Amino acid sequence: MNNNTPRLPAASVSAASAGTGRDGAGSHPLRTLSVRVLAVLAAFLVLAACWGSLAPAASAAELSRTASTGSSSPAATLVTVDSGALQGVATASGVEFRGVPYAAAPVGDLRWRAPQPVAAWTGVRDATVYSPVCPQAPPSPNGSSEDCLYLNVTVPAAAASARGSHDLPVIVWIHGGGFEIGEGADYEASDLASKGAIVVTINYRLGLLGFLSHPALADGNGASGNYGLMDQQAALRWVQHNIGRFGGDAGRVTIAGQSAGGLSVEMQLASPGAKGLFQAAVIQSGAFAPIQKSLAQAETEGRAAAAAVGCADQTAECLRQVPVDALVANQPLSLTPGVVDGTVLKSSVGVAIATGRFNRVPIINGVNTQEERIFVPLGVSVTKGATVIGPGPVDAGNYEAAIASSLGVGERTAARIAAAYPLSAYATPEHAFTVLNSDANFSCPAFALDAAAAAWVPTYAYEFNDAQAPQLYVPDSLGAPAAATHQSELAYLFGQPNAPLPGSLTADQQQLASTMQQAWVQFAASGSPSTKDAAWPRFDLRTQVLSLDDPAPAVERGFALDHKCALWAGVALFGSR
Repeated sequence: MNNNTPRLPAASVSAASAGTGRDGAGSHPLRTLSVRVLAVLAAFLVLAACWGSLAPAASAAELSRTASTGSSSPAATLVTVDSGALQGVATASGVEFRGVPYAAAPVGDLRWRAPQPVAAWTGVRDATVYSPVCPQAPPSPNGSSEDCLYLNVTVPAAAASARGSHDLPVIVWIHGGGFEIGEGADYEASDLASKGAIVVTINYRLGLLGFLSHPALADGNGASGNYGLMDQQAALRWVQHNIGRFGGDAGRVTIAGQSAGGLSVEMQLASPGAKGLFQAAVIQSGAFAPIQKSLAQAETEGRAAAAAVGCADQTAECLRQVPVDALVANQPLSLTPGVVDGTVLKSSVGVAIATGRFNRVPIINGVNTQEERIFVPLGVSVTKGATVIGPGPVDAGNYEAAIASSLGVGERTAARIAAAYPLSAYATPEHAFTVLNSDANFSCPAFALDAAAAAWVPTYAYEFNDAQAPQLYVPDSLGAPAAATHQSELAYLFGQPNAPLPGSLTADQQQLASTMQQAWVQFAASGSPSTKDAAWPRFDLRTQVLSLDDPAPAVERGFALDHKCALWAGVALFGSR
């Protein structure tokens, strides 16, 4: 195999794995948003984590809308699912059902157990208000609760007015946030749904509550530490059983997610428990962590976490009595979601996809051109799925040292990388550092995933390239101007009315947004994202990647060369390749 051939790990090794940015070289702390980053971004990312919570209740106007407004009839807001009747809310573009329980509250003896069926209720349940978020720090203005296993269903007007057809494709969105923050209500899905799909957004357990591995918590099958992934599967089972009542087709379900949500999609592809629960998958900026921890590693960390919250006896009884605030406050920096426990995950996702031992469905996989542009100005970078605290501002004097620190490589390798990204080719040292980290940690791992998956299933690759994409999370004053960076594409797929920074799309960007939404929905409907406005070829040996740029996408063939993927295959950041 030559150096131009992308490779995924041949075997599971000890490495970090998951989140919107975690882990680093060796034992560097694992955290999506480090304490330092949270301090810098408190005014911005706190709001980003909970923008959907800022307006949780349906307004009187929403509740009173009828068919005369062009949305749906009052009857269309009432649906009966397996557990009981739901009263949703009519909107200008359809109907939304908010805060729908898909599993029993994972509290008391159900803490750190597989999700259980939700109890039936009598009467009509109010589904006009979003549920509290799963416990996380910083807290949401709408509150948090361990009782958080809820989902939201957005039904377009066409389906709401013809509920019996059961023929619309379904997109189940798994939120990002490094497995520590976020919720389904962060994503306003009416525009995406209006293109002809039902969109379901879900909550799942986060942090220690979702991903603590400990021998005292293992179930009879040995499953431990993947509770958040099991929640996602429970939500998918709910969709299989109930989505037909909303006009959706349970045989055309696509799972999709960004960042930690994208990695979640990969892990569901690799999980035997998810077999048959979806028919297509979309991975957005999620290919950064192809190797998950072994159970032994994770349980070692779990014992340390138990001691930190006062359970020196290491018993399940003690752990289940720890106040939730203490669990959130003592979130260990080394916690790595996604554990090869032999049950939920039998291998790392890189191994599963490279060897064909995964749920074989069509895949869209993509990245944004400068993923790290949002991180580097804050003094961090994302390596091996983890946020690595950098040495400070990058300049000509510390360029090679910064490379070694951020990527966890030796001096000779750092010098080789610096030579491949000479400062003379970039406007500033920080720009060069951003580009090389983006290539190393996102673009080339995505390319490797494309090549591995394409050997088994139809695979469609993209690169989001709009250099003028509005930056809604980090202000320009902190050094993060408009760019195609981590999260940038979300504004083109979902409404974000409460994002922390103002921003709007130009006419050309709105056209790109519409094209992307149509492609995502067409993919959910047919397994191919090609539309009348944009032909999207399958990834093959010519490495066809669709460049998503305004006003219209175009095929690019030099992705691997542009991002120096042969170099990064030789560096092998993710272990033996």
